[in-house]
Amino acid sequence: MARGERRRRAVPAEGVRTAERAARGGPGRRDGRGGGPRSTAGGVALAVVVLSLALGMSGRWVLAWYRARRAVTLHSAPPVLPADSSSPAVAPDLFWGTYRPHVYFGMKTRSPKPLLTGLMWAQQGTTPGTPKLRHTCEQGDGVGPYGWEFHDGLSFGRQHIQDGALRLTTEFVKRPGGQHGGDWSWRVTVEPQDSGTSALPLVSLFFYVVTDGKEVLLPEVGAKGQLKFISGHTSELGNFRFTLLPPTSPGDTAPKYGSYNVFWTSNPGLPLLTEMVKSRLNSWFQHRPPGASPERYLGLPGSLKWEDRGPSGQGQGQFLIQQVTLKIPISIEFVFESGSAQAGGNQALPRLAGSLLTQALESHAEGFRERFEKTFQLKEKGLSSGEQVLGQAALSGLLGGIGYFYGQGLVLPDIGVEGSEQKVDPALFPPVPLFTAVPSRSFFPRGFLWDEGFHQLVVQRWDPSLTREALGHWLGLLNADGWIGREQILGDEARARVPPEFLVQRAVHANPPTLLLPVAHMLEVGDPDDLAFLRKALPRLHAWFSWLHQSQAGPLPLSYRWRGRDPALPTLLNPKTLPSGLDDYPRASHPSVTERHLDLRCWVALGARVLTRLAEHLGEAEVAAELGPLAASLEAAESLDELHWAPELGVFADFGNHTKAVQLKPRPPQGLVRVVGRPQPQLQYVDALGYVSLFPLLLRLLDPTSSRLGPLLDILADSRHLWSPFGLRSLAASSSFYGQRNSEHDPPYWRGAVWLNVNYLALGALHHYGHLEGPHQARAAKLHGELRANVVGNVWRQYQATGFLWEQYSDRDGRGMGCRPFHGWTSLVLLAMAEDY
Repeated sequence: MARGERRRRAVPAEGVRTAERAARGGPGRRDGRGGGPRSTAGGVALAVVVLSLALGMSGRWVLAWYRARRAVTLHSAPPVLPADSSSPAVAPDLFWGTYRPHVYFGMKTRSPKPLLTGLMWAQQGTTPGTPKLRHTCEQGDGVGPYGWEFHDGLSFGRQHIQDGALRLTTEFVKRPGGQHGGDWSWRVTVEPQDSGTSALPLVSLFFYVVTDGKEVLLPEVGAKGQLKFISGHTSELGNFRFTLLPPTSPGDTAPKYGSYNVFWTSNPGLPLLTEMVKSRLNSWFQHRPPGASPERYLGLPGSLKWEDRGPSGQGQGQFLIQQVTLKIPISIEFVFESGSAQAGGNQALPRLAGSLLTQALESHAEGFRERFEKTFQLKEKGLSSGEQVLGQAALSGLLGGIGYFYGQGLVLPDIGVEGSEQKVDPALFPPVPLFTAVPSRSFFPRGFLWDEGFHQLVVQRWDPSLTREALGHWLGLLNADGWIGREQILGDEARARVPPEFLVQRAVHANPPTLLLPVAHMLEVGDPDDLAFLRKALPRLHAWFSWLHQSQAGPLPLSYRWRGRDPALPTLLNPKTLPSGLDDYPRASHPSVTERHLDLRCWVALGARVLTRLAEHLGEAEVAAELGPLAASLEAAESLDELHWAPELGVFADFGNHTKAVQLKPRPPQGLVRVVGRPQPQLQYVDALGYVSLFPLLLRLLDPTSSRLGPLLDILADSRHLWSPFGLRSLAASSSFYGQRNSEHDPPYWRGAVWLNVNYLALGALHHYGHLEGPHQARAAKLHGELRANVVGNVWRQYQATGFLWEQYSDRDGRGMGCRPFHGWTSLVLLAMAEDY
């Protein structure tokens, strides 16, 4: 018998029977979904099955059709949020926002066909040809550091952007009123990065408005191409007006001379806005301030004659852009006024501009600082003023990265037979909205399922209503089976930034159910609004968990296996497991259905525990009766040991068809090719010491008196394995996979680098066990203090040095790596500083 497949110790019989019933869909259930309400697709599909059998059609074809239909059918459980939850009538304070995280500065409405605004800029005359036009956040455009100094997620923000010799500050504030989301104002300030510079550059700022349908824009132009204002009307916004005020010097009220160009055309499509403006910057103009030498600049040659609309312009929206060119330093304000807000009182409200805008911005900034300290108490905990600034930037960057997306994703249905050669084409998911934070404005400006649970741990502490809104939207993505796609690519702007091969989401692929982390926190805090939300959310949470538990079931009861590992290609050192979230973390060298994945089992155990407690708290006896025994079985030490404790390794581990004797070797002309030596693969525990090994600790599944807790603390604290001066490394330095490329073009990712999300889980676990009586209490508390100092200290040093939060950090020298800014789960550094787990 292969090592590790020894006779299994008995799990309590009732626990096994209950687990098996749950795997079939729960007590008495035959619909395979563990309890969620039946989808309307089911009845239609049943009729088609009967008809097809009568006509002699292939049963396999019918099954494939049925599964394909369910994959792109929305779940029938009552929605957590009402259909109009994003409308100005229901949520006026959230209707406008900086919901375009991939642009440096812009706002939009939470609407399927939004009104959008944005900013572009260019420094004139610094390079031959067309000046570098800045618009969308890009990894390699040389802009940075940049990020939000303050952002409250609702009505106010201040951002700083460094672009070579320029320093931009973008600010906004909203003013409630009326029935359409109220008014708002921007202030954009451009100053020299070096205050002592004598040669002040000529800069063009581009303010634009885009409609996405039949909405009306009516610009009123003044002298020399300067827009007086833009009036308009939409069904959601009623009447409104935009006004671009004359530029001034920062802190001054006297107008400053500017040159103006305007361009008005049909909307070319949101992903094409930058290229359209670049292509139109092809005419030379003179900037002639009184008493100064003229300077040439490239400007937009358009007019307000609407001559570029063309026959396809009807219904595709409008694009109106004003270019303002002038010498820095400058400050310019852009004001949106809602007709209903202005008509709401006995007299018109004063325009939110000039000194009134300054007062509003400063009042909001001071309110942010006070609320921040009250919420996180960093000053009270003794953190330095610089670390407090880091915490504010971490929170603000996360809140400023919240986006609103609407569109249809591409889904590849699960046809039910793993490895089957039966082909099925991707299908469009129904149009859905998504209100979500994003991992990175420059590289990942869209929704990621397993990231979002970590994001909301931070957001929740600041504004629980925002978390309820985000979770409600994510649960609205549930399909008829209970599946949620792990990456949400909704709308043209999101789709344009994703390579075609990654656009399709596979309906058999799961993701760690991290949304249950903020759910657990809601349950712990017990806020009445949260509990009311969770009562509505429970049917969908239950359906989602049931799909995960059933679809990812492993080869033995109470074991689990991530579906969707890469095939064993000759160019891959170790086939990746993208659905796990840990991508290239080493698993069994030869993928097979015999695998048992430790991290997935721990996630399912956490889910069963959280939903059982939630159901009990809400008095949902049927759900509690179904999931309670499953949770008990999954948390039983004997079961975990039997399936995942590797005595020969002295730790918990994955199990599968594995050999350590794999390496990449050059083989011209193919390049690097995987070579398998001896011993040949066999069924055994996978020797890959790292984050996965710690999951029973990370998710607090071990009893404080467990004999397994000590060995896990040993490897965690050992610098030969996971401990580094900068945080816990993802893979032990002693591993043969440590720092190894996965292919010729695929550098290591989760093979040694320090990641904040898992370090945060480790800090929470150490804090947890450090406060529970047991033989390891004192050691856990000591390790918590040391690890917290290492993680927070390194993130702070890297922020000081670069101005960015990073995707990951080197375990060798602490430097930031991967994409930046990464205000997704790296913002958890704030909760680590606050010791809030």
